[in-house]
Amino acid sequence: MKVEVESSRIVKPLYDDDGGAAPAPWPEWMPLSVFDTVTYDENIAIIYAFQPPNPPSAALELGLARTLAVYREFAGRLGVGPDGRRSVLLNDAGARFVEAAVDAPLAVAVPFRPSPEVKRLHPCIDGAPVEELLQVQVTRFSCGSMVLGFASHHRVADGQATASFLVAWGLATRRMPVAPPLPVRDRPTRFVPRDPPLVEFPHRDTEYKAPTQAKKRDANGADEDDDEEELGAAAHHKIKVHKLHFTKDFVARLKARASSVLPPSSRRGYTTFESLVAHLWRAVTAARGLGAGETTRIRISVNGRARMRPPVPRDYFGNLVLWAFPRCDAGDLVSRPVHHAAELIHRAVAGVDDAYFRSFVDFAASGAVESEGLVPTADTNQVVLCPNLEVDSWLGISFYDLDFGGGCPFYFMPSYLPMEGTLFLVPSVLGDGSIEAYVPLFENHLEEFKKICYNIA
Repeated sequence: MKVEVESSRIVKPLYDDDGGAAPAPWPEWMPLSVFDTVTYDENIAIIYAFQPPNPPSAALELGLARTLAVYREFAGRLGVGPDGRRSVLLNDAGARFVEAAVDAPLAVAVPFRPSPEVKRLHPCIDGAPVEELLQVQVTRFSCGSMVLGFASHHRVADGQATASFLVAWGLATRRMPVAPPLPVRDRPTRFVPRDPPLVEFPHRDTEYKAPTQAKKRDANGADEDDDEEELGAAAHHKIKVHKLHFTKDFVARLKARASSVLPPSSRRGYTTFESLVAHLWRAVTAARGLGAGETTRIRISVNGRARMRPPVPRDYFGNLVLWAFPRCDAGDLVSRPVHHAAELIHRAVAGVDDAYFRSFVDFAASGAVESEGLVPTADTNQVVLCPNLEVDSWLGISFYDLDFGGGCPFYFMPSYLPMEGTLFLVPSVLGDGSIEAYVPLFENHLEEFKKICYNIA
């Protein structure tokens, strides 16, 4: 696929009296919250595909400018504020807008499967960091179809906040009001520690870890860390991403199987998420050949908006995610039925409740992170997670509600991310309750995984 970049420019917020935001205040520093600073320090890219007719780039650009006037963080720049805290400078410096073209029909040019090719459909997020916290690429095809590649910095917004921005962009492009509801933008003041603080849970080695030790040298004087980086780079090329489609019927049968052991009087069954992640955890563990005596765990994102008391508004713009870490002996996990894994996941996620979120806020604000030099366990440098997994679920997030005027997307996917063991769950665009999973594994493990991934046991 040959992608020709036709233009690249900065789009700044547009403040007007025709449905836009109020005139911009002076530039100001907005400190990141403890949830922003503990998450991944990286750009995340997603890809949309739209059938014709599609709006001209001028309309998309105008809509983006009007939306940035409401969501100012995406037009700002990351830095260190006057108080020494990591912050976003709300200076309206703008987002990057790239126009590109492919001289072929979309159905012929784009591989609608995990492939490094899809990375050409969004601005580059690999390598040296970029100033812009938001970058978009609009690629048009000879058939009239359009692909939108959207890349944003994770420390500015989590998945739910990003989806809200995208929906607002669609409204603005259609000349509709971006709000209500307005985004809730009080991250510097919303999460204050209690007085007195109450740290009830172990946050070291959960959200935080000790810093990496200084480089060690082997007997020949070479840096051992450099050797590990070379091994990581070599392993990276052996990782392949496989896309699975779980039909509505498969999901229903899996949930019924997982919940079959619950007593008839139980008012709950295992959710779609719990059942499907349990199934994938067991299948990946078996495909990796892990056995008794080796512990495997999953890192599961937990949205705190509805869990904190009082609940945080759904339109809160920022990060509000912590993680659950169910774990199990690999041999035990594979040998026992799927309901065992589902129960481990259910209990771990249920434990990340209001008390846990409040405890985290108290710990993060206690000064221990700074005095001990702790760093987040959300590490973008990990290429291989084996024997562990990480699951990022986009189920229930309104990514499909983006409409620039020609209708909602007919395809949506994460960018190609060959991070072994990092799984993405995405609701199918079919809208029938089916689910797509993106599973990156080593090639030799992937072949075994393909043989067993649809077996319900």
